[in-house]
Amino acid sequence: MTGTDDRNASAGRRTRDLKVAVVCVAAVLGMTGLSFASVPLYRWFCQVTGYGGTTQVATSADGVEVIDREINVRFDANVAPGLAWEFKADEPVIRVRLGEMRTTFYRARNVSDRPLTGSATFNVTPAAAGPYFSKIACFCFTEQTLEPGEEIEMGVTFYVDPAMLEDPDIRTAQTITLSYTFFKAARPEEPLAAAPDADDADPT
Repeated sequence: MTGTDDRNASAGRRTRDLKVAVVCVAAVLGMTGLSFASVPLYRWFCQVTGYGGTTQVATSADGVEVIDREINVRFDANVAPGLAWEFKADEPVIRVRLGEMRTTFYRARNVSDRPLTGSATFNVTPAAAGPYFSKIACFCFTEQTLEPGEEIEMGVTFYVDPAMLEDPDIRTAQTITLSYTFFKAARPEEPLAAAPDADDADPT
């Protein structure tokens, strides 16, 4: 009887040990997955909530009521150290009606003597305006490569949702600032030189 009890106890311990091992492995895998997913999840969270001044993304302004209340929209342009570009907004400030779809343009020029690639991030201030500033088209997060002296024009299409008037944190705002900052992006690796064909090899 004692031998049977010992075997049962030993089997029970092995089962518990196996369960603990499975839970530990699952926890490690889960934490690893979260570490890789944290950035896209955070970006998604910001886009949905407008947290931190992140704007909304829209496909059009159809169905959005245009009202007579106007607001100033200021366009800020910045270049991070290490990127030899000139970057500016064609219209530093425009006045728009809430719900009105508008398009404006930024310009970037490479002032260096070599090709440079940049990518822009953005935010709006005050941060409470994020949920109500909807961009239909923009150039953010898209890498732009400019040759020496090359200049490009980049458009931003947007509207400001009249729903902001129902939000006590933003309804009295007179100005919203959309700010872009271009950062230097790593250039793709240059292709390796092709190996010479055997027929082209130097016979010496």
